[in-house]
Amino acid sequence: MNQIKEIHDRAMDIAELAFVAKYKNDLAEFERLSRQALELESQAAKMLERDFEVEPTRSVLYRSAAALALNCKEYREAEKLIAMGLIGNPPPEIVGELRELLEQTQQYLHKGKNPIKKAV
Repeated sequence: MNQIKEIHDRAMDIAELAFVAKYKNDLAEFERLSRQALELESQAAKMLERDFEVEPTRSVLYRSAAALALNCKEYREAEKLIAMGLIGNPPPEIVGELRELLEQTQQYLHKGKNPIKKAV
């Protein structure tokens, strides 16, 4: 569990740096750091993928990873992370937050803001 916490803490530190970059209008750095934070937070969440006994930690990690995916405009990835977060028995408040993220994700997907990339 310590390894998961370390990865999560690193992801949150990088996400904070990303928002500082965005505040400074350095969008390239914001995107780079956001993607790095997403990779780390997804890694932490996936380490608990089948461990349904560690709620709310498990669903919180998936919620956080999904929010980072939205920041990266990775809407399909956000949708998948949200679905994983909803599996099991997350607390009602986390369920509500995951559903809100899902609504946001679906708005982007249905408005065509991020067309699904086709394999070449």
